Amino acid sequence: MTGPLDGVKVLVLAGMGPVPYVSMLLADMGADVVRVVRPPNRAARALGATVGLTDEKDVVNRAVSAVAVDLKDPEGKAAVVRLAADADVFIEGYRPGVAERLGLGPDDLRPHNEKLVYVRLTGYGQDGPRSRDAGHDINYVAQSGALHAMAREGEGPRPPINLLGDYAAGGAMGAYGIACALVSAARTGRGQVIDAAMVDGVAALTAKLQGLRAAGLYSDDPGTNFLDSGAPFYDTYRCADGRYLAVGALEPDFYREFISRLGVDTDQWPDQEDRSEWANLRKLIGDAVSRRTRDEWAAVFNGTDACVTPVLTFDEAALDPHNAERGLYRTVSGVLHPFPAPRFSGTPARDPQAPTGDLLDTAAVAARWN
Repeated sequence: MTGPLDGVKVLVLAGMGPVPYVSMLLADMGADVVRVVRPPNRAARALGATVGLTDEKDVVNRAVSAVAVDLKDPEGKAAVVRLAADADVFIEGYRPGVAERLGLGPDDLRPHNEKLVYVRLTGYGQDGPRSRDAGHDINYVAQSGALHAMAREGEGPRPPINLLGDYAAGGAMGAYGIACALVSAARTGRGQVIDAAMVDGVAALTAKLQGLRAAGLYSDDPGTNFLDSGAPFYDTYRCADGRYLAVGALEPDFYREFISRLGVDTDQWPDQEDRSEWANLRKLIGDAVSRRTRDEWAAVFNGTDACVTPVLTFDEAALDPHNAERGLYRTVSGVLHPFPAPRFSGTPARDPQAPTGDLLDTAAVAARWN
């Protein structure tokens, strides 16, 4: 057995953002994932050249098979319906109503497969005034209210690349929903439709913040709280070589450990909890950190409880002794692959392999699944 999802068959209508990411998460854990792509043509090749991402470098498609199907062709649609009849999971990332117009909506597939888990991955969800609007990660994070909090004091919000909406709130939440629905289908014999909206997922991720806000422990003024760069002991600092140090010394014991190793006299420094002195404290910490290089500080704080780490590049992270021992990243055909997470003792995930642009025939997939 390879992975806890060994034997689970997943059919995916190719899309962007969370769709390929959830496909990778399932494939990493042993699921047989087949992606339905448009037939190769000049326009598709031109798009690939524009994006500049070759098949073997598209990490999210590792361990994912592909079939080329024209969904507007009745024969192509019929082939997808036949595959869905044997699948455990069907994933689409279209705007509401598009799958139905293609004849591939939940009501079209359910008569052929009562246990099918049908997943709809969108930005705004299947209903509501914005459900049919176009958007990207930054829009869904903004719509949830979370983007407002991602700013330094006096500055505009900064989107966290597309890690939050597309991948955490979309792909990871979608995979969680699929796992839940598969457990239910195994128990009841019936599948269901999953409305996996990125705006919903981001909102769910703010649960702890909502409690803090209600208790008066979190301000809606961004950049003024403990975890949003407001606290000088939870921030990044520039070192003598222009690289950065990450400081997370929130608790008093960790904070005392941190300042005790800065190599400067801290007896007259303001109290950690005195917010009126945070600006002064930030300057004091910044001045102290600026006296040594990042790697010199890394050596000073290594093995301590000061909660201080060097800010590593991806290549440095792959070579870091701790990460290397755990195999956090693997280099496959010259491409850095994150190792599948989480880790299982009895059914370990697949080792990362280079994605391939090879296309399978739908009949071959049908034979494999049967």
